[in-house]
Amino acid sequence: MAREGAGLFAAFRVLGRFSGHVPHVLRYHGRHREFYLAAAVGRSVHTYSVSNTLPQDITCLAADRMLIFASYDNILHAFARNKEVVHTYEGHKAKIHLLQPFGDHVISVDVDNVLIVWNIQSEEEYLQIEFDKATFAVSALLHPSTYLNKILLGSEQGTLQLWNIRSNKLLYSFPGWGLAVTTLEQAPAVDVVAVGLVSGHIIVHNIKFDETLMKFQQDWGPITAISFRTADGHPIMAAGSPVGHIALWDLEEKKLMCQMQDAHSTAIAGMSFVPGEPLLITNAADNALRVWIFDGPGGTGRVLRSRVGHSAPPTKIRYHGQNGEQILSAGQDGTLQSFSTVHEKFNKSLGHGSINKKKSKKKGLKLDTMALPPITAFASEVAHQSDWDGIVACHQGYITCTTWNYQKTSMGAHKLRPEEFSKHKPIDIYATAVDITSCGNFAVIGMSTGQVDVYNMQSGIHRGRYGKEKAHEGAIRGVAVDGLNQLVITGGSEGLIKFWKFKTKDLVYSTELPSSPSGILLHRDSGILGIAFDDFDVSVLDIETRKIVRTFSGHHGQINDMTFSPDGRWLITSSMDCTIKTWDLPSGCLIDCFLVDCAAVSLTMSPTGDFLASAHVDDLGIYLWSNRSLFSLVSLRPLSADYEPSLVTLPTTCPMQDVDVSGDEELCDEMIDYVSPEQLGEQLVTLSSLPESRWKNLLSLDVIKKKNKPREPPKVPKSAPFFIPTVPGLIPRYVPPEEENDTLSKVVSLGVLAQKSDFYVHLEEALSTNQYKAPLELLKSLGPSNIEIELRGLAPEGGGSMEVMLSFLRMIGVMLNKKYNFELAQAYLALFLKLHLKILSSEPNLLEELSKLSVQLEETWIHLRTLFSQSLCVLTYMKSALL
Repeated sequence: MAREGAGLFAAFRVLGRFSGHVPHVLRYHGRHREFYLAAAVGRSVHTYSVSNTLPQDITCLAADRMLIFASYDNILHAFARNKEVVHTYEGHKAKIHLLQPFGDHVISVDVDNVLIVWNIQSEEEYLQIEFDKATFAVSALLHPSTYLNKILLGSEQGTLQLWNIRSNKLLYSFPGWGLAVTTLEQAPAVDVVAVGLVSGHIIVHNIKFDETLMKFQQDWGPITAISFRTADGHPIMAAGSPVGHIALWDLEEKKLMCQMQDAHSTAIAGMSFVPGEPLLITNAADNALRVWIFDGPGGTGRVLRSRVGHSAPPTKIRYHGQNGEQILSAGQDGTLQSFSTVHEKFNKSLGHGSINKKKSKKKGLKLDTMALPPITAFASEVAHQSDWDGIVACHQGYITCTTWNYQKTSMGAHKLRPEEFSKHKPIDIYATAVDITSCGNFAVIGMSTGQVDVYNMQSGIHRGRYGKEKAHEGAIRGVAVDGLNQLVITGGSEGLIKFWKFKTKDLVYSTELPSSPSGILLHRDSGILGIAFDDFDVSVLDIETRKIVRTFSGHHGQINDMTFSPDGRWLITSSMDCTIKTWDLPSGCLIDCFLVDCAAVSLTMSPTGDFLASAHVDDLGIYLWSNRSLFSLVSLRPLSADYEPSLVTLPTTCPMQDVDVSGDEELCDEMIDYVSPEQLGEQLVTLSSLPESRWKNLLSLDVIKKKNKPREPPKVPKSAPFFIPTVPGLIPRYVPPEEENDTLSKVVSLGVLAQKSDFYVHLEEALSTNQYKAPLELLKSLGPSNIEIELRGLAPEGGGSMEVMLSFLRMIGVMLNKKYNFELAQAYLALFLKLHLKILSSEPNLLEELSKLSVQLEETWIHLRTLFSQSLCVLTYMKSALL
């Protein structure tokens, strides 16, 4: 039976998503007197604050002074307070692609050429107009400033139409320029509109007199966005292009002022000048949102602020450092970035790998032939990152490994490659695996030829090679260095795992694997090695004994990545079968499994154990999953072999609330109701669950009483009489108070008058029934003082009898036979012997019972002592062997 949602991991939020292909919107909040930027990212709207999510990815975005409008497919939603959906507008039959707020109304146009005017508050249709696609396919929409109740529509045929929405009349049709209109933008001047065309022309047109004022052309394809710089005395128009360049035009001199090339790596989606400020905001599908400031010479802008993620999907992610706050991510775009799990402002981009930085800067982003291919594997260490480079990375199909500096957020100083290839670059040889030592001094690099080299991270000098020529016959699939720099472990595609001395480079041990490994991962603290195989199995190898201790089967596709929990108890794997599975190493069972829409290509678990991070196929984000076992009761019972995982929705940018699901609650209830049996096994000795204070001090009660006894009883002062008596005489004197006689004792000897206690009665009954559970339970419920009183009362002078004393000794014998409440039996017997030793030595029946108990005690203790000795021996060996 499939569980609802993930049991162990709950969707939390996504990192590294900042922009999509939908143009952003800028809105002014009158009360706050601030501008807010809203950008669509997947199913959420970021307003720097983040909205709740919609069921599907947002395709269109608009805003007025109060609300943000976002559409997906054929449904339109309105967000209030930048967060919750307050209105929903349903009526379109096709996907909405244009939006325009219009006073108390909002206008939407779908791809079937239907225009609907909605009343914002009532959510009702005010007007619906259908256009013929063959003659007028709506491609742009604008409400001209000061034109009451009027909208301007642009078409793919090139013509424009001005409509009165209130009266539903076509007021004027503009012949156009024979080219499709891509965008319409209001100029600062009334009646003037900028029209962007598919040819790259921008027409600045007066719609009142239907005459063209200016005409510009850019050479980079259709106009994707237009914005005017207003209210700060600079008549400038900016235009965006499909290749990511921005052109700035001087409207007074009617000429191109400057170009901002490679502002984005994809088409400019949205562009808007902040009114009254020299600031331009741009966003694009390359997952970047940038604010440009125009304060330098030449009129060109520089980046003031930015939020930049990967423009192509991440391929490898790893937590950096031990605080669990940074995730290093390498993407198909060739960049290495660091994302903070705390706040976006701590994000870093370490840049794009390049063969020669200076030449790359001169050539620019598009023409850069010096750019390195994407990173396929990397390793990082924080030990010496402030002294030298702390990250080493392999590139796709490239022989040279690069170093990176986290502190300087740039590529490092060294290029690590074997000496024989220093003058020429081979085509078919490349680095496949890399690891960095825990001290941060050395990098171990595996090659596709089977070579394994070690380099110094500080100097970049080659420090040796494992094996004479090659470490393996096949390609290296993984390398790992243990925590103390004693061993290097390498895995080859021919199916061998080899252990090498780190310093001497000697081969220590080689073992054959059942299949060819696809990757290895070492948990340094516990010395366990995870091995993923090409046949979709996963094995765990103990590097101390060099034996495979666990093998897990269950994936039905290539295993992409593995990660260990910080304590080494769980191994989490992701596969191309779109599942993420958690294996419990001590029990050797699958304890959690969930299904995602697209396969996870990389996994990493936080060093603090609070989050699991995943990167997915064709997805730009890094997704965080919270570990529910840290803050709620999660059943970690083994899952059945035919377990079918349920599909879990990927996290969104808004942190998600964890909701307990009914399926998990049932499992948790079962776990709560579980009661441990009184005796686990016949050979075992079981202690009671009573606190130590109930039995540990039974022999020391007389010492405790002496310590607690007051030196003299407290005296209550006698209250003075109302009239103080005096002695008659010449000199008046007070009568001295009479002294009380305290010689009478308050202790009453009960002797034989004492009534029999419940414990005494139960012991008497047990002589005939031989059932000692009732007296034992009664004794367990008493405190130390009461236990002593009960045991004193068993002797004849305390009102007891020899038969009851015999019954008590038999009760101790039963406890020793059954081997439970072991420490209680010892404590009760010791107190009994202390109190009644004289009587016991004079009675033959009691002496015979005591001799039986003595033999039982000896046997039990010898067995216990043997077990203790074995455990201590193993523990001593483990401590010395592991160190």
